[in-house]
Amino acid sequence: MSGGPNTIRLSPTDRGIRASVALLRQGGLIAFPTETVYGLGADARDERAVAGIYRAKGRPSRNPLIVHVADAAAAFALIDLPEKGIMAAKAFWPGPLTLVAPVREDAGIAPICRAGAATLAVRVPAAPLALDLLRAFGGPLAAPSANLSGQVSPTSADHVMEELTGRIDGVLDGGDCAVGLESTILGFEEGEPVLLRPGGVTVEALQAVLGPVRAVGVVEDETPTAPGQMTSHYAPGAMLRLDAMEPRLGEAWLGFGPGPARGSAISLNLSLRGSPEEAAANLFAHLRTLDTLLDGKGTIAVAPIPADGLGHAINDRLARAAAPR
Repeated sequence: MSGGPNTIRLSPTDRGIRASVALLRQGGLIAFPTETVYGLGADARDERAVAGIYRAKGRPSRNPLIVHVADAAAAFALIDLPEKGIMAAKAFWPGPLTLVAPVREDAGIAPICRAGAATLAVRVPAAPLALDLLRAFGGPLAAPSANLSGQVSPTSADHVMEELTGRIDGVLDGGDCAVGLESTILGFEEGEPVLLRPGGVTVEALQAVLGPVRAVGVVEDETPTAPGQMTSHYAPGAMLRLDAMEPRLGEAWLGFGPGPARGSAISLNLSLRGSPEEAAANLFAHLRTLDTLLDGKGTIAVAPIPADGLGHAINDRLARAAAPR
């Protein structure tokens, strides 16, 4: 039933949750806030409903989805995690960490969620409204970011409405997302952790619990092993120029840390106090605002972001946003 002419905005109340659940149980699509970004949810057990996610987003069918569940026990029933995967789950769930592991034969998840892979990506979100929705629904929700494929991820209900009105059934409005960057995605090879995508849980935090974590990436023309690995992703209409010391004539400016934006009439700062956490929370919203002010044209010059902690994930998103399209 997804993709009607009207997309309704639902309140973050018991009534709004009940209405969301009713639509999901009818095979509908509901965007909802997690602590990372807004996800576009559908019943992960319903092949037709999940296919609606791909249609609404214009998402390549080879790109797998993350399945969201209400608790670790529900996740363990879906995937076969090695010992270090269980350690990661106990340390970081609920939270911005997705684990990728072989899907169990009796998981009951629609194969389209896996995009042909033998593994499944699963997460327990920390946002209270997301958990309330999952508990009320009583099952797993497939939920990639609630935006058109490849574009800037949404961190507010307004962002979702701007892009997906008429394509989905509703948006459960829970305000702005606290983290602002997608989840970290962790896979496993011979039981050892492999970083598939940096995100809301830092590499340093993972290593403190799990020991060494190897990083791996995927080029665009290969089949991704997890969401968010496409070379060009999270991209505004305008081009990005990274590690800029100041804007050139006509460029917009996306700063980080103290100091004026010399030479640009259009400027925003990710964090005047140089906080990676604040910068992560502001990144996608600021990119959207600057892109709108530039009418999707021209260039956004971006100040250097330190690469440690959450800066690793911020730089990953900026690099993908700046990649050739």
